[in-house]
Amino acid sequence: MKKPELVVTPHDLHEIEPLIEAGADAFIIGEEKFGLRLAGHFNRDELRQAVELIKKHNKKVYVAINAIMPNGLLDDLKTYIDEIKSLPIDALRFSDPGAYMIAKQVAPDMTLHWSSETLGTNYFTVNYWYDRGVLRTVLAPEIMKEPVIETKEQAKGEVEILVHGAICMFQSRRNLVGNYLKFQGQVVEKIQSREEGLLLFDSERQLYYPVFEDQQGTHIFNGSDVCMIDDLADFIDAGVDSLRIDGILKSSDYLINATKAYRFAIDLCIEDRAKYNQVGRALYKKMEEIQPKHRLLDRGFFYKPSIYKNK
Repeated sequence: MKKPELVVTPHDLHEIEPLIEAGADAFIIGEEKFGLRLAGHFNRDELRQAVELIKKHNKKVYVAINAIMPNGLLDDLKTYIDEIKSLPIDALRFSDPGAYMIAKQVAPDMTLHWSSETLGTNYFTVNYWYDRGVLRTVLAPEIMKEPVIETKEQAKGEVEILVHGAICMFQSRRNLVGNYLKFQGQVVEKIQSREEGLLLFDSERQLYYPVFEDQQGTHIFNGSDVCMIDDLADFIDAGVDSLRIDGILKSSDYLINATKAYRFAIDLCIEDRAKYNQVGRALYKKMEEIQPKHRLLDRGFFYKPSIYKNK
């Protein structure tokens, strides 16, 4: 049985070796200017150091260029790819077709992953990108488990899914909250901090929705974190190629502990399925114990049908 890759999103250089020791197989890094909702941001020098360190341990490294791309960013993206294309990067992760075209023009031999956050919802769409030379597509976290498995069965290439972390509900390229607060004459620094950012409170559901702003605009996240640590078997049996833990809105210790837990769960699920099924609930409870304040765990959208019905 094929063992899926465990990919993580580190906050900084100092996390990389502890995450490797914890069991990470691959890393997603990049600059805030070009990468969308990264856990941490790596400038050019830090990126080179990170790539060198990751490859020293024979792990994989993916660089994110999956931001929303306005016209004014395209020339900078060309320069960025040209500067990093000589590094032993395993793939560039893009979303915008314009970024795909630039990558093919500037670095035609680099491997590409399509990571659009929301658009990877069916096998026709992902096969469109495989037919254009893309190695991997990242499925949207809003689709249910059965469509994930069906898409993998029909896919012509690798498939990646989010199995643990926060799901973004909304993004705008504009600094919506910051501009509103400025208009009100209020201080706006707090919403620019991911660690101590703004929380929107839903009194009906008793949930807190994190909000922060960066170079990519305004981001609002779901009030809970998806956790599938005890429910990985169907994905592994279907041959899903990569399982992702997203470190955004989490501490370094949290990400390292989550990586250790998922490394154990993946290995056990493959090596001893009966034991994995027995300890699954305990694994889930272990993740509940390290959850940040105001952040519940749930199954994300894997078991939630859409409220919209086909007519």
